Amino acid sequence: MFEMIRRHWLSNIRGDVLAGTVVALALIPEAIAFSIIAGVDPKIGLYASFSMAVVIAFAGGRPGMISAATGATALLMVTLVRDHGLQYLLAATLLTGVIQILFGYLKLGALMRFVSRSVVTGFVNALAILIFMAQLPELTNVTWHVYAMTAAGLGIIYLFPYLPVIGKTLPSPLVCIVVLTAVYMITGMDIRSVGDMGELPDSLPIFLWPDVPLNLETLWIILPYSLGIAVVGLLESMMTATIVDELTDTPSDKNRECKGQGLANIVTGALGGMAGCAMIGQSVINVKSGGRGRLSTLVAGVFLLILVVFLGDWVSQIPMAALVAVMIMVSIGTFSWQSIRDLRRHPLSTNVVMLATVVTVVATHNLAIGVLVGVLLASLFFANKVGQILYIGSRMDESGRTREYEVVGQVFFASSTRFTNSFDFKEAVERVTIDLSRAHLWDITGVEALDNVVVKYRREGTEVEVIGLNRASATLVDRFAVHDKPDAVEKLMGH
Repeated sequence: MFEMIRRHWLSNIRGDVLAGTVVALALIPEAIAFSIIAGVDPKIGLYASFSMAVVIAFAGGRPGMISAATGATALLMVTLVRDHGLQYLLAATLLTGVIQILFGYLKLGALMRFVSRSVVTGFVNALAILIFMAQLPELTNVTWHVYAMTAAGLGIIYLFPYLPVIGKTLPSPLVCIVVLTAVYMITGMDIRSVGDMGELPDSLPIFLWPDVPLNLETLWIILPYSLGIAVVGLLESMMTATIVDELTDTPSDKNRECKGQGLANIVTGALGGMAGCAMIGQSVINVKSGGRGRLSTLVAGVFLLILVVFLGDWVSQIPMAALVAVMIMVSIGTFSWQSIRDLRRHPLSTNVVMLATVVTVVATHNLAIGVLVGVLLASLFFANKVGQILYIGSRMDESGRTREYEVVGQVFFASSTRFTNSFDFKEAVERVTIDLSRAHLWDITGVEALDNVVVKYRREGTEVEVIGLNRASATLVDRFAVHDKPDAVEKLMGH
């Protein structure tokens, strides 16, 4: 117990505190922006980011990962807020948490093993593009001062680490924000700041039960939204956990993460916040700033609340150009540049899956749809490839009256047609033996293909014997095959 606490909370105190500070500063404009997308007051997103981060620091399955209000979930709330109001959004947030906890106990986090590497790469690249595109409004129709400040911020971020001693001590994104804020306050230049994005809250959140009728009508209103938010939130959280796993070379508990996200959303809804999930951009900032443990996530949430409630006058002075520079750094660091070089040497199917995921996510701005498209394409390509691994050879015995077929490979829906077409039903033989000792029947379609072969031979008056079935294939055949059931065969043969 103590060893786990030491490893997750006390092994990297300085790095976690500094990284959490950077993340808290970067969370503010995003939380406000996502609140505006959802159509609610900025404090709803800020309270959500505080509570999500604090709860997930204790309950999550991935140390060092940041959860807060996100754009992916905010997009799903727009219609609910417009048609029914804030109170129904808070109720939907509570139900989202319950659904996610249920998913955790059903161990749906294990489904991540079905997401191929090419889908993850496409997801990451698409997210990097979306993060960069989200900064463009801050860089269009602005004065040269904004470009100068952004360029200076990028220079600090990438060059500061090369300074001796101090460059390795302080995270460069934090230095960028502090320096550019000081320049902005001293010069008084006319550029956008955090304070221009919306009013910051001036009080701590309090527990409130949503003011909605507790009946089935309310449930049917919020259930579709809660289910969608729960699925999208968990999908982004699981993908984020996978990426942070790779960045830190440490494992995570996906099912615990599902439960943790659910608990965080329940607390968030009770505190007057909108539903959220893990954030890849902020998690990457945390890791690249030196955050590794749960302490960094806790500091991010607590410091965020302190900043907006007690230090709002100072926070409002942070120039957006500084945060734009930080997010551009995140997009550059998130994008898998190796994937571009790999396009020439990877198989076409892998490239198609990766690019389809990128294009779908960028076109729809919906990470879940992009991942779904990628997973479906990857599954189709895999099924087609495995379906090609099928060889059927045959030989005639010495008497010239028995043909022996040997099947090698996988028989399932993608290879069933090829399996059936490999037999010569018009050959004048008395007996056919089908040896399946080196084959495997995977599904009902494969069993039906075997039925069709046997029945067609029997129609021609040929005796058929099936041998060599392994235990799993034999179980399927016993349950679903009809070639050894006289009544069913009669129906198939049209009598």
